[in-house]
Amino acid sequence: MSGVHCSHSSSMRFSSLQSLGRLSLRALRRAPAATPLQATAPRAAAPCSTSISSFAGSSSSKLPAAAARRSQLACASSHARAVAVAAAAASPAVLEPAAQQQAAAVSVSSNGNGSAAPSFQEAIKRLQDYWASVGCIVWLPHNTEVGAGTMNPATFLRVLGPEPWNVCYAEPSIRPDDSRYGDNPNRVQRHTQFQVILKPDPGNAQELYLGSLEALGIDTSAHDVRFVEDNWESPVLGAWGLGWEVWLDGMEVTQFTYFQQAGGKVLDAPAVEITYGLERILMSLQGVKHFKDIRYCEGVTYGELFLQNEYEMSCYNLDEADVADQRQRFALCEAEARRMLEKRLPVPAYDMLLKCSHAFNVLDARGAVGVTERADCFARMRALAREVTGLWMARREELGHPLGTVSSSTDEDAAPAAAAAGKAAAAAAAGPSSPELFVLEVGSEELPPDDVLAGMAQLRERLPALLAKLRLSHAGVEVHGTPRRLTALVRDLAPAQTAQESKVRGPPAKAAFDASGAPTKALQGFCKKAGADIGSVTVEADAKGVEYCFVEVKDAGRSAVEVLSAELPALVGSLSFKKSMRWNAFGAAYSRPLRWLLALHGDTPLDFSYGGLSAGDATRVLRNAAQPELQVPSASAYLSLLQQQGIQLDFEARKAAIWQGAAAAAAEVGGTIPASASGDLLDEVANLVESPTVIRGGFDPAFLELPEDVLVMVMRKHQRYFPVFSADGKLLPAFITVANGPVDPAAVAAGNEAVLRARFEDAAFFYREDLKQQLADFRPKLKGTLFQKDLGTIFDKSVRVEALCPALAAAMGFAAAADTAVAAAALCKADLATYTVTEMTALAGTMGRHYAQVQGLPEDVSTAIFEAVLPRQAGDILPASPAGIVVAVADRLDSLVGLVAAVGAPSATADPYGLRRAAYGMLQALVSNNVSLSLRSAVALAAAQQPLPVRAAQQEAVVDFVSRRLEQLLVDSGVSAEAVRAVLAERGDNPALAASTASQLQAALDAGDSGPLCSIMTALSRPTRIVRGKTVDVSVSVNPALFENAEEKQLHAAYQAVAQQLQGSSSSSSGGSLDVSGWLAAVQALVAPIDAFFEKVFVMCDDEKVRANRLALLRDVAGVTKGFVDLSQLPGF
Repeated sequence: MSGVHCSHSSSMRFSSLQSLGRLSLRALRRAPAATPLQATAPRAAAPCSTSISSFAGSSSSKLPAAAARRSQLACASSHARAVAVAAAAASPAVLEPAAQQQAAAVSVSSNGNGSAAPSFQEAIKRLQDYWASVGCIVWLPHNTEVGAGTMNPATFLRVLGPEPWNVCYAEPSIRPDDSRYGDNPNRVQRHTQFQVILKPDPGNAQELYLGSLEALGIDTSAHDVRFVEDNWESPVLGAWGLGWEVWLDGMEVTQFTYFQQAGGKVLDAPAVEITYGLERILMSLQGVKHFKDIRYCEGVTYGELFLQNEYEMSCYNLDEADVADQRQRFALCEAEARRMLEKRLPVPAYDMLLKCSHAFNVLDARGAVGVTERADCFARMRALAREVTGLWMARREELGHPLGTVSSSTDEDAAPAAAAAGKAAAAAAAGPSSPELFVLEVGSEELPPDDVLAGMAQLRERLPALLAKLRLSHAGVEVHGTPRRLTALVRDLAPAQTAQESKVRGPPAKAAFDASGAPTKALQGFCKKAGADIGSVTVEADAKGVEYCFVEVKDAGRSAVEVLSAELPALVGSLSFKKSMRWNAFGAAYSRPLRWLLALHGDTPLDFSYGGLSAGDATRVLRNAAQPELQVPSASAYLSLLQQQGIQLDFEARKAAIWQGAAAAAAEVGGTIPASASGDLLDEVANLVESPTVIRGGFDPAFLELPEDVLVMVMRKHQRYFPVFSADGKLLPAFITVANGPVDPAAVAAGNEAVLRARFEDAAFFYREDLKQQLADFRPKLKGTLFQKDLGTIFDKSVRVEALCPALAAAMGFAAAADTAVAAAALCKADLATYTVTEMTALAGTMGRHYAQVQGLPEDVSTAIFEAVLPRQAGDILPASPAGIVVAVADRLDSLVGLVAAVGAPSATADPYGLRRAAYGMLQALVSNNVSLSLRSAVALAAAQQPLPVRAAQQEAVVDFVSRRLEQLLVDSGVSAEAVRAVLAERGDNPALAASTASQLQAALDAGDSGPLCSIMTALSRPTRIVRGKTVDVSVSVNPALFENAEEKQLHAAYQAVAQQLQGSSSSSSGGSLDVSGWLAAVQALVAPIDAFFEKVFVMCDDEKVRANRLALLRDVAGVTKGFVDLSQLPGF
């Protein structure tokens, strides 16, 4: 572990945290059993002497004073596990929820009022005491509005630079957009976060965090505690990190992040940020259903303290805050921040930035910020953040880093590497003497589900290649993965490399021997390097006749243990992911922090090092196991050991077990799981757990009155539940969730039911509010949301789309659907102003359709409102009704033309307004429905509706931009790039026609020599090459009177016949009446006349008129491709 060099003795308090190693949670569970999720009252702790090992070393040491206090606190608040043993991992148990009364008893004390659970202020004190006991400074809330604990300078500024920093504090966080007048039981505009920063990473941050839950009275062995991917980013602060939401029985209770960047600065020492949502945690601990009922302290509720504040500030945030005044505040604070930067005062400059951020949040709550204004404000605040952080780091350096510096990995790196090298050399001699199973396990903190699959795929490709390179024979490679491990199994791996002989070339013979024939130093050096005797040298000539010296080199091979120990660090280091992170001073990058490495060949451990870890023979199992870390005696024992611990290593087997268990659980209530859930949702759930335990929960049937789309989205997207449907396709009041490992079924079911109830209550609140108005009544509210400063509001955009629809419908051949399209266009953005869509943006369009149906609007209008947003993402359904296609295309055309005119087309690296996605979606709508439309005409129609002039060059830029997206769309469909370019050169103005032509052309190309295209290309290439580069007067018409040969007359006659057939069929804008096969059939008639012409006719004759006439004929013949395909783009033309 990195050391800490401090310039003042006071900063040595950090060492207590940094010396704290992996503390098994077993030490936290030695007290008598208590009700799960129920906090015990504080009591005197029994003497507790705990010896721990530093995470970076193997020697044990007594706890320092601070850590001892932490251990005593942990012992005092520990609980015995109350678990239900799950079935074998191959067939996870189905754990049913208890009755509601029993579930309620799980969450509250025996007297039914929750009085034994910690009060709000007791919870804060327990967390402060816990984190202070492991070396954290107890900080105070900031003195201006912050949206999260992250924005307190104790986090945002202190994570910068090389100084160590371990701190904890409660932070009232203000989020105006969460204002609900105190009515919503689960949402408040002022909530309290408890923030922890650990810098540098102590190596066991997750275990420390779980200990803090025990300190709150949560039995982590009975409850389903999971780390679910949630990568945090703050565009305002130019900050980001990778990590998780921490779920407690399905409820997000904590944000856990490894900071990577702040203020645009890559962090010298990545810091761990742990953010608790106290209101949410306390509602669960105390068993209350509304934030106002939280017991704040003895005799006082949260509502009695803060309900008036919630109501009045909600009125201000949502109704009364003056938009112009808030914009002025933003500008004034921005100017003051810049003035402070000029004075080299980063702290007050940062305070002004926070005030800018709060003013923006109020504007956002008032619905006054559009897409482009948001991007502009973010850019301004991000620029300020960069300057503030740069100045802060400079000032701390000027002060000499008063808190010391975190050491970098220099000499400290050498020790583990040297030790590993020594162990590997020793192990090599004692390695297997016959083929044995080899196991490599890369252990980490929880990987995102997609990264589990990505890591497995890379190991499947790279490990066999590595073994081949190393000449290590084997009987096959298997790769498996779970959230905490990637494992490779190599069957019957050879004990040593296969011996090989090779002929090695040395120096030229003339340089290898002197005049007397004696070997020169060049030859002697070569033989020494090759390990060969001078006498074994042979001389041979190469292909050019130059003589060289050669020797036969025999490589007996090294042991598998030795060569793999040298190569495995690079293999582990080669694993890459969409987003990777650093977590310590060793600079290694991985999806999440690596925590252990296991490598066994037979019973021989391979001792290599990577990322500050030394490989060995230890693995980790479930965190709530009696012994979370176990030694593996041999590779052959690895799988059975994991199976005994309930860990299902195989991804496909895990999926099958979950699906089987979920289906069985659904069947018990007369339901089924739809097949659609067996795709992405099942894949994700299977990679969120490694020991699946299926649990069924239920919800109040009254919630079924909400739109099914809302309920299903909440369950699937937000909670990763499997919704249960009846045989006739109706949603049932039940769901299936999958816990990780053995848990208390009643507690976990009750917790998930409570979470779902809260989410459904949120949705019901929003839905009821929305139904108080007609859908059309929401449209005027869009006037407060800016789309782009030069293009007006979202309302203005909807007016333009509405006006564009009639002409666009006519251009598409959908004139009969124009009125429906206009009606839908007027309302297609209205649901953006509804409460439900504001909260769940993915329901845009879906809720618009629903509200239109509820209000009795025509079904074709309701359908078009929904289809206007399609497609929403890759693989989504596409608009299909005429009116829906018109509105979907009109909306995207308006964005493309308006934004290109206002801000320009996207660059190669930046597309802040999603114009690529807009163009791609528009093209998909046209192509999938085979709708003929001229891009240039459509762009011109949209340009006429814009509030600013759109120059011809800008319109052409839009056409070019869309054409490039069309090229990508067609290539993605399986057409070769050459065929696509050949078609787009002639028919690119009509996407649907281009798509069908490209597909047919590809089929003709695939036919090869047996198809007509090959002979046509050969024939047409001759006149094309003749006229290419020559000045052929376009005004010159072919004069048959100048023909001197029969072949000229025959070619001209054939051309006229073909031209007659093609006339009117090549128009891109009209769609054309002739497909590729028809064109080929027509043009085939020219092949023989062309061949005969070039066999008998000399084009470039002396007679100028005859020559010009022949060139004009060839010009016309070569032009039969016009409007169809540019053959010059195809290979071989």
